Amino acid sequence: MAEAHQAVAFQFTITPEGIDLRLSYQALSQIYLSGLLYSHRGLLFLPSSWLFVVIAILATMYMRSDPSMGLIAKIQEHLPVSLSLSVQGQTMLSVLVFSTLLWLSLILTLRFCLKLLLSYHRWMFEQHGHISTTTKVWVTLVRLLSGRKPLLYSYQTSLPCLPVPPIKDTLERYLESVRPLLSGPGFQRMTVLAAQFENSLGNRLQRYLKLKALWATNYVSDWWEEYIYLRGRGPIMVNSNYYGMDFLYVTPTPIQAARAGNTITALLLYRRKVNSEQLTPSRVPGTVIPLCAAQCERMFNTTRTPGEETDVLQHWQDSEFVTVYHRGRYFRLWVYKAGRLLSPREIEYQIQRILDDPSPPGPGEDRLGALTAGDRVPWCAVRKQYFSSGVNKRSLDCIERAAFFVTLDDEEQGMMGEDPVGNLDRYAKSLLHGKCYDRWFDKSFSVVVYKNGKNGLNAEHSWADAPTVAHLWEFTLATDAFQLGYTEDGHCKGEVERSLPPPQRLTWDIPVEQVSISLSVAQALADDVDCHVFPFRDFGKGRIKKLKISPDAFIQLALQLAYYRDRKTFCLTYEASMTRLFREGRTETVRSCSNEGCAFVKAVILLQGPEHCRRLFRLAAEKHQNLYRLAMTGSGIDRHLFCLYVVSKYLGVESPFLTEVLSEPWRLSTSQTPVQQLELFDMKNHPDFISLGGGFGPTSTTWGSFGPVADDGYGVSYIIVGEDMINYHVSCKHSFSETDSHRFGAQISRALLDLLSVLTPAKTENSQAQDKKQQ
Repeated sequence: MAEAHQAVAFQFTITPEGIDLRLSYQALSQIYLSGLLYSHRGLLFLPSSWLFVVIAILATMYMRSDPSMGLIAKIQEHLPVSLSLSVQGQTMLSVLVFSTLLWLSLILTLRFCLKLLLSYHRWMFEQHGHISTTTKVWVTLVRLLSGRKPLLYSYQTSLPCLPVPPIKDTLERYLESVRPLLSGPGFQRMTVLAAQFENSLGNRLQRYLKLKALWATNYVSDWWEEYIYLRGRGPIMVNSNYYGMDFLYVTPTPIQAARAGNTITALLLYRRKVNSEQLTPSRVPGTVIPLCAAQCERMFNTTRTPGEETDVLQHWQDSEFVTVYHRGRYFRLWVYKAGRLLSPREIEYQIQRILDDPSPPGPGEDRLGALTAGDRVPWCAVRKQYFSSGVNKRSLDCIERAAFFVTLDDEEQGMMGEDPVGNLDRYAKSLLHGKCYDRWFDKSFSVVVYKNGKNGLNAEHSWADAPTVAHLWEFTLATDAFQLGYTEDGHCKGEVERSLPPPQRLTWDIPVEQVSISLSVAQALADDVDCHVFPFRDFGKGRIKKLKISPDAFIQLALQLAYYRDRKTFCLTYEASMTRLFREGRTETVRSCSNEGCAFVKAVILLQGPEHCRRLFRLAAEKHQNLYRLAMTGSGIDRHLFCLYVVSKYLGVESPFLTEVLSEPWRLSTSQTPVQQLELFDMKNHPDFISLGGGFGPTSTTWGSFGPVADDGYGVSYIIVGEDMINYHVSCKHSFSETDSHRFGAQISRALLDLLSVLTPAKTENSQAQDKKQQ
């Protein structure tokens, strides 16, 4: 995950031959880079700050004062005799050693102070506009220690570790979350099971978990990555991978090769920023609070490789090429020449060469990608038998070691033609699974560029969560449209060096029968996906905020109302929240179906009075916000119970309570795609450059190898765009007759309008007359 940031700076061993000193380059470089965290702030801690400390110590020594209180003299006494330095030289060397140690001590002290400050989370629970004096002082101190231009990983060692919540608190919150979903006897039964678990096995498992938390950077993340993602033996296509879309209304150029040229360039510019750590660290929106950046480390040059019991994420330090798929052929495209990144125009030129290449695919080559779309165990067996040596291994290495994967799709996609709604749905399905063989689903992400210039991406889930990929994609779209741009005739800008070698065609010896088996599994899964994408334009964040309500709480309660109308019941609801306030944090579950939310939904269904409904809504919205805050600050329910379950499996003990909890299906899985870089998009001058966001399959949010997939559930992803639009991505399965993505989408739109109607008091005749007068 972040090995370079966890390394010890130096190690020494005393041997009969003397002292064996070993320095860690990575750790020392991190100490060096961490100084930038405090740059441009009073004393500069890199490298001019070091020089300042040395000069200050020398100045005080010149004034016959010893700021070291005798330490410099002690250092001088222990200098090796073999150095043969004059007394003045020995003094100077001792001052340099002392100054360096003092400088490093100051850096470590300030880092420790910042870590203590970032462990304070009470600010998140304070009401807007009612900030305590403690929080005001805390904000000032965080600003003081944060620096003005930190590097991408500057905050990593200052982020606190994820705390293990008390087991009693977790069980109480769990029972509260299932109260509206269980009958009286059912709830009583779960209460008894929880009490038995707490008083017996639970405390034992908790002790082991706390022991892990003492030495692990994050007690959840490694198990979450392994057991939820990498150990899943079913297809990752649809079940795990997710997608991101292009602009809704705009296509910067209709030329496929040109769009690919700018897109590839923008992605590589982002990689350059990640590698040089010049990317601005992500923060909690509207604050100076940093978020963990560990997920950025495996964004590029990364592939998930299949195994018999568990997959493995392989990451390479760098790659100077990408792999391109077009009409069943695979090409290696070098994007650097003699250390120089090719210009967008040169990459377009190379992409056009691929498009113009008339050579047919080899036997079975066109459907080779289906191996990554099917079950993992067969793919592992085929890989070992046919791809461990020779031409197949060399070609497979080119794909897996590539910076990322590119598909040049022969289809046209987007909101276009006489059926824009249906075309948006087909666009989403194309990005989610394509033809099941024209993407490489094992790559960290695959870019798709369509014939009409539209683009999108498909991302593998184990290495990072959607906000990290969304940040990359926002940068790519903005850089493509506003920074790189196109000529008047739609081509990329820049010059072309005609002597560039052509893209290299990869060759294969394909086991056709095994590919066909994987393709049949993947095709059945893809055909079962019912997907609906729609922009909701009646109102957006601006109108909701005027009501002094959290937009996310508003949307989640609308989803509860929509689901109740669609299925005539409530269900266990998953909303993804992030835990990146902590080092190597990933996600936590917000159980959005609460007692307060259910009471509000029932009041709306029963047409109770508007004042009563408004009061219940306020209670439900506040409850949801509190649940979200608890999840973000390490006091969620599900990751804690998940880790207790893993410990029980390691110990070989069974818990009826944990088994039942982790077998509960999530029938409504939801996630918000946040817009993180508004400064990149000029919404005033370019209002049509609106992102469609992204989505996931109907079974993407599951317990992996630990629990069942809810075949009768919905997956809902949404992105709040600007002040007046919310884009939705709804998915479910055709095979379950009682779910329908279009019907549920209509229920969502209806619920949003009904909530606004409930929360907007009816205007009196006097107020209506005033409105007419103002108009």
